[in-house]
Amino acid sequence: MNRLFDACVIGGGPAGLSAALVLGRARKDVVVVDEGRPRNRVTRESHGYLTRDGIPPAEFRRIAREQIEAYPSVRFVEDAAVSISGVDGDFRIATAQGTIVRSKKLLFAVGKKDLPVHIDGLSEIYGKSAFVCPYCDGWELRDQPLVLIANGARALHMAKTISGWSRRLTLCTNGPEGWTEEQREELSRHQVPSYASPIRRIASVDGMVRHVELEDGTRIHCTGIFFAPRLAAGSELPMAMGCRVSESGSVVVDPFGKTSVPGIFSAGDAATELYQVVAAASMGSLAGVAINSELLEEAWNA
Repeated sequence: MNRLFDACVIGGGPAGLSAALVLGRARKDVVVVDEGRPRNRVTRESHGYLTRDGIPPAEFRRIAREQIEAYPSVRFVEDAAVSISGVDGDFRIATAQGTIVRSKKLLFAVGKKDLPVHIDGLSEIYGKSAFVCPYCDGWELRDQPLVLIANGARALHMAKTISGWSRRLTLCTNGPEGWTEEQREELSRHQVPSYASPIRRIASVDGMVRHVELEDGTRIHCTGIFFAPRLAAGSELPMAMGCRVSESGSVVVDPFGKTSVPGIFSAGDAATELYQVVAAASMGSLAGVAINSELLEEAWNA
């Protein structure tokens, strides 16, 4: 593509699509580069997005893309961005299939990716009866017997949070607890039982958990699991372009998605630990406004 787009959005999830919608309505030439493998593809429904509560993620994306395609200045490329060069005003994005996309501004909406959690049986239930976010899936498991898989301070945080949906909680640390004596007393005071024995396997039928079996032979019956995921940046490209990245792998941005590199923005899960569809869409919308404002300012002063 010899054409110079106003903006290239890398990633077609809620953040990227929201930014594309804003920019399309602002009459900017936009290209969305997305390989179509969102992190939430494992789940049956997305929750907490006003007017779209309970929608399957694929359906959410289909509707969003259908609406965005009403704006003729937005183009979609089904491909993966593999390398980027250039500077503000003329970035060059190379894709896996050999396409070169040129754009004045760049938005990373690349999300995060799950790293393997080595527990036998977890992959079979992830997105069906095992989840990571109670705000997304806690309602469906309200008042049910739940197992929380985490250790250290994170386990205590999870127990406090998820207790708002169910008080029938059991903690499995899958090894050393990593707690202080004060934290142990707090869990005991709230009658949250815990087990430090490693998990042997998770038994399930058709994606629905039946029990968690520990190496010491203990079986904990439950109908749902929340676990602490291991996440990594969805792409190494932001770091390769010199963007500041936090210890958690999130791109460091200002309230409008601007990174430490001129002309480069980031939004959604790539730039936050608030892993919710509605939050990602909001960040994408704000980033779209910020990108358009920069483009308008530059055109005005040309």
